[in-house]
Parts: sequence; structure tokens; C-alpha cells
Amino acid sequence: MLLTVENLNVAYGKIKALHGINFQIDKGEIVCIIGANGAGKSTTLRAISQMIKVDRSSRMNYDGHDLMKYQADKVVSELDISHVPEGRRLFGNLTIMENMTLACFARKDREQIKKDRRRVFSIFPRLEERKDQKAGTLSGGEQQMLAVGRAYMSGKKMMLLDEPSMGLAPLLMLSMFDALKEINQEGTTILLVEQNARLALKFAQRGYVLENGNIALEGRASDLLENPEVQKVYLGG
Repeated sequence: MLLTVENLNVAYGKIKALHGINFQIDKGEIVCIIGANGAGKSTTLRAISQMIKVDRSSRMNYDGHDLMKYQADKVVSELDISHVPEGRRLFGNLTIMENMTLACFARKDREQIKKDRRRVFSIFPRLEERKDQKAGTLSGGEQQMLAVGRAYMSGKKMMLLDEPSMGLAPLLMLSMFDALKEINQEGTTILLVEQNARLALKFAQRGYVLENGNIALEGRASDLLENPEVQKVYLGG
């Protein structure tokens, strides 16, 4: 297994967000987490990225490393895990090129950086067309492309994606997921949090359903799509 999470507990003050959840992700997989707003989906990604405090009883092992011992910046620079947060969090006053360059702050492999940049531009040609345009002036779809491209530049062994379809028109949404599939086929493991449950389960190989900080269901994505409870609660009947 690439990532093993055991007894993951997270609290915001007195409010407990995650209640000892357990899950695993194998190398090269696409795994999705679905659930209602406030179920703990984004918290799970932030915990893996070490962006929030995790209870000491939790255990997270990533490719033989104790993830609990790493600071957030080292999760990216040493473990090659990137995180595309909800809302994208781009530097709006910087250009596409400047955003992508900043993503490589800890990298020393200059030739590979050039190759990775060319690959991002081949996946998202629109970014190359607008490479000198400030991120804050881009459309929602272009901003999402840049957020994924920036993550690719910072760490592509594993990519954590939080609501990549948010705010996108249907055609752009499908195009984005096609691009993510292409990135996965090149070897990047993907953990996806997505409000659009049907889209997520069609995209992923396995899935977990979070309810109030607990994993209520898990299994193959195709099986979850056919699950009557999932259909009733998350797929509109």
C-alpha cells in the first residue's frame, strides 16, 4: 500500500471532525471520498498534507514513511505529495508561469522541471497560450487547470484533489477529469474529494463514503454506484 491511514482523529476545538477513520490507497489508484457538506472530506485531505493538527493516536504511513513526523512543506518537497485545495488558492497577482515556478521552490532538478512544465502545457494547452496572464484574470476553468498544473509541478507521486469540478461548466468538468485520468495513467496516485458523487464514482476505482466524520461505506466505485443507499442519498435516487 502507498498510503495507510489508521484511527485518524481530528478536532477543531471541542468539535470532533473525524472519528478514528481507517482507509488505504495503493500505488497508481484513483480513490474518491464522497459525502455531504461537513462530513470531513476536506479535513481528511488536510490531515494527510499535515496542514492541520492530528490527534496523536492517529497513524499515517506513506510509502514506508511515518507521515506524522513531517511538516507540511516536507510532505511536498520530500514525499512528493501535492494538494489542490478547494478554491484553488492561486496567487492571483502572479502570472501562470510565476505560479508554476513558485511550485518548484524546493526542486533542484532543473531539466526535469522543464520537462514537467512542457508536460503540463501539453495536457492544458490553454495555459501555455496564456502563460504571461495573471492568474486572477483567468476563467474558473483556466484557474482549475493552473491549480492542477501547479500541483503537478510540485509533487506528482500522489495528488490530493479537493472539489476539482467546483464552478466548472459540464464540458469543462469532463475535460478536467479526462486530464486527471491522463495524469493518473502516467503513474500519479490520486485521492479525490468531490461533491459530485456520480462523477467521482465514475472516475475512481474505489470509494469511501464519509458521514459525520465516520466511514459509512467503502468498496469498488462501480459497486457504490449501484448501492441503493448511495443512490438515494448522493445520486438523487
